[in-house]
Amino acid sequence: MNLVLYSFVALIPILTVFLLLVGAKLPASRAMPTAYLVTVAIALWIWQVPFNWVAASTLQGLVVAAEILYIVFGAILLLNTLRASGAMDTIRQSLLTISSDRRVQVIIIAWLFGSFIEGAAGFGTPAVITVPLMVAIGFPAMAATVAALIIQSTPSTFGAVGTPVLIGIDAGLEGVETVQNRINDLGLDSADYLAEIGAKAAMFHGIIGIFIPLILAIAMTYFFSDRPSIRDGLAIWKYALFCGVAFTLPYTLTAIFLGPEFPSLAGGLIGLAIVIPVTRKQKLVPQQNWDFPESEAWPDIWRGRDTAPTPQSASMSPFKAWLPYILLAVFLVLTRLQFLPLRNGLRSLEFSATNLLGTNLSVNTQPLYLPATAFVLVVIITYFLHGMKPQAMRDALQTSLPTIGKTLVALGSAVLMARVFINTGTNEADLASMPLTLAAGMSQLVGSVWPFVAPIVGAIGSFVAGSVTVSNIMFSLFQFGVAENTGVSREITLALQCVGASAGNMICVSNIVAAAATVGLMGREGNLISKLIFPVVYYLLFAGILGLGAIYWLPSTPG
Repeated sequence: MNLVLYSFVALIPILTVFLLLVGAKLPASRAMPTAYLVTVAIALWIWQVPFNWVAASTLQGLVVAAEILYIVFGAILLLNTLRASGAMDTIRQSLLTISSDRRVQVIIIAWLFGSFIEGAAGFGTPAVITVPLMVAIGFPAMAATVAALIIQSTPSTFGAVGTPVLIGIDAGLEGVETVQNRINDLGLDSADYLAEIGAKAAMFHGIIGIFIPLILAIAMTYFFSDRPSIRDGLAIWKYALFCGVAFTLPYTLTAIFLGPEFPSLAGGLIGLAIVIPVTRKQKLVPQQNWDFPESEAWPDIWRGRDTAPTPQSASMSPFKAWLPYILLAVFLVLTRLQFLPLRNGLRSLEFSATNLLGTNLSVNTQPLYLPATAFVLVVIITYFLHGMKPQAMRDALQTSLPTIGKTLVALGSAVLMARVFINTGTNEADLASMPLTLAAGMSQLVGSVWPFVAPIVGAIGSFVAGSVTVSNIMFSLFQFGVAENTGVSREITLALQCVGASAGNMICVSNIVAAAATVGLMGREGNLISKLIFPVVYYLLFAGILGLGAIYWLPSTPG
């Protein structure tokens, strides 16, 4: 078989996911195990990957899935603890006092607060925090989940204090002579080179991301109204664009002048500081509020299967109610800063295994460093801070545990599929791994317009792997090589890889399953993906056009 045909075969696992989830509308608990088996079959019989490599990849996936489940459990436990203490009622009221317009609420909570959390923790954490919060103030579960997944785009390149760039790009390019020669030619060191790529990615995101709050508003008014309307979403365009700039301007400037660690953190924090006072003064906000239909009229597909513990009869100040989330953000930031000892201290507890089943694959986990540990710590503090009764805490725990079982099969299978797909580079068919083969086939087909296609490759990587960081690890060297072969800027191409990976993060199955699990939407993953297609296509098309413009229409751009 030639390269194009092998590329099509490598695409089959991804097509299987889309056809089963979106086409056949099967729940992820059925679709993802099937996709995993299809991937295994192709790996064994066409790529001729040794069986022990497939088994070792599956073990790798089990560890990653366990980490994600731990994060989901922590987020759900914190939510149910706040409900049981009565804090969630106060939080609901405090948000409603800012504005009762649901379009405003979704921008503040999902876009600004969610981006701040992404900058601190990454790895799907914003969704598992903001989705339950929006549901608690009256959003349909599906609307909250769609909103949280849409914002898993712009901030994701600099999530977890810059991990996708500092680790993803770096690991993908590390030790390659041609890359080092390029860095030397530019008169940079490795850290400066990563900062250069991050700055260019931020410039693309800074333009594209301005419109994400408006897309959020339109998604709410079109998909979650008794009278679907794009006009109702567009009615808030002044406010939405203002909120877009309030985040993307400090975000871009931080990336250019301070590096890739803090753009999303700075954008979210400064954006909140700017937007909330303006919102309280009713500036730029339409006079007519928009709300969802009465909950009794919601279709069943909008609703989650959530059973929250009965709240205590409690009255507390907004500050006291919000304090657990404030503490969570503080803990996440403090544990991610490299110059503080907390980061290394938490990472010192590590469980690892090398040479799995006779391969050179390995697994490792640092449980204390996972965001879920911060969730659990905040839950313990909240128990005492809010003066909860033991029975209320038991109710919160008992309500949280069943959710993990419901999402285990779907999430686990998605991660297992990703690991097998990625690790097909060791084979007896003398082929590159499936993702690299797929990318190589695409480059052969498109040639000189590669800057338009580069974001799509990044998106495929994050869709399959469930991570912007892993997509960057998989495809950075490939993107560098294609750029070199086609004579375009390597740095812009790598920046487009980051942007595309962040766009694909919106429809990453593991993120979708994790977010849906927090509000009991398991089984509706295909419906969620269908509502996210437009934001993904928007992001990729805009990035591709900007990429072509940056490379071919700006003569000062170095090659």
